[in-house]
Amino acid sequence: MTFLHDMFSVSFNVLAGIRLLDLIDIAIVAFCIYKLMMFVSRTRAMQLIKGLFVLFGALAVAYALNLYTVYFILSNGLRYGMMAIFVIFYPELRRVLEYLGRSKVFMPGKFMKTDKENAKAAISEISKAISYFSANKVGALIVVEQEIALGDIAETGTVVDSRISFPLLETIFYVGSSLHDGAVIIRQDRVHAAGCVLPLTGNKELEQTLGTRHRAGIGITEVSDAITLIVSEETGIISMAHEGHLSRFLDIKSVEKTLYNAYLGVMEGSRSDGTLRNLFKKNVRRKNG
Repeated sequence: MTFLHDMFSVSFNVLAGIRLLDLIDIAIVAFCIYKLMMFVSRTRAMQLIKGLFVLFGALAVAYALNLYTVYFILSNGLRYGMMAIFVIFYPELRRVLEYLGRSKVFMPGKFMKTDKENAKAAISEISKAISYFSANKVGALIVVEQEIALGDIAETGTVVDSRISFPLLETIFYVGSSLHDGAVIIRQDRVHAAGCVLPLTGNKELEQTLGTRHRAGIGITEVSDAITLIVSEETGIISMAHEGHLSRFLDIKSVEKTLYNAYLGVMEGSRSDGTLRNLFKKNVRRKNG
């Protein structure tokens, strides 16, 4: 009983000394760790973390068993290897900084500065083009720019700066066109550039059947917050990519719903990246289920 009484007294004294600011401090740290782990789980860095845990475990065993040579090699390897991590995983570190810079605190919604009627007209023309491409098996890759500007990507193609229309998109992706192999960048309610070259994803878990068009469509969403619309030239299947995730076998209603959320949700102050994620998850579950 004395032991239990002492344990209760110690626990009570510890809890009594916790301030509200301490709880807030712990909550902030826990939230940051959670967000960091969620972000890391989608990158190659997750494998690195697992490897580091194994090495630290081996280091502890070598120290406990007095394996001096093994301990010397592991400790020095980890010490100098940490510097190499910043070089090897530069793309992941860049994505973390871009993710932080994407916050609405620093970027107060410059995306989609267009009125509702123009937005609806743009959505209608994009949807009409996607439907046509799918029915006629015309390969297409359309990137809808959001808060992260894609000026460097647009420079790899030809600046068009024209209002979005079905005939324009049909002409760009016509097989005989010099721009049909590249991507179209949509900025607000205009076709900003065409024939653009996108970075390819390095995701090794993708289906082997996915070609360069799909890998490029996913790749640009890994380094930006863009939404990518992809139509397969071989099958006519409609796909969408966002935040490195691909949703396939979509119908035109799913495309329209996503575009309406991206365009009109911003104007009405209701759009969020979480909403887009949910739309993609629902599409994947519906097609897989």
